[in-house]
Amino acid sequence: MVSLPELWIPAGIGIGSNQDDPVEQVSVALRALAGLPDTHLIYASSLYRNPPMGPVAQSDYVNAVAILLTRKSARELLLGLQALELAQGRRRDTELHWGPRRIDLDILTYGRQVIDDPDLIIPHPGISLRNFVLLPLLEICPDLPIPGQGTVSRLAAGLDGTKLEKIPTSMQDSIQD
Repeated sequence: MVSLPELWIPAGIGIGSNQDDPVEQVSVALRALAGLPDTHLIYASSLYRNPPMGPVAQSDYVNAVAILLTRKSARELLLGLQALELAQGRRRDTELHWGPRRIDLDILTYGRQVIDDPDLIIPHPGISLRNFVLLPLLEICPDLPIPGQGTVSRLAAGLDGTKLEKIPTSMQDSIQD
């Protein structure tokens, strides 16, 4: 009997930090994503500095997005991302909602799947309103479909990018170091 290869699924990952040298934290996370088992890092955006969301006073964030190919299920990928966050010092049990983060890794998309579980919602809620997600995605994958919402380029067309500052460091160079 011949077994078929497991299916590779593209997954969009949002990456953000505003503590402990955020540029370095995002770079460390990208290198860690590249090392996830059964996963390949295909694209990584430039880094972008942007104001924080929510009511908590805090420093600006550094954000990026990555596109992975993975054989992991969405749930396995989520657990893998949470393990990377923990290894990088994130403590979810002591954080404020929308508060400062050493590192934040979010599944933005997982193939064309729509998942609505209590602890896993894909596509990521609010993706269509977040310039710090859509503009980096536009840079690396403008035709990426966001299930039920349209392509990244269509969603990004109406966004205001004036509060987003591209950091003059190539993410591709920083993950290859």
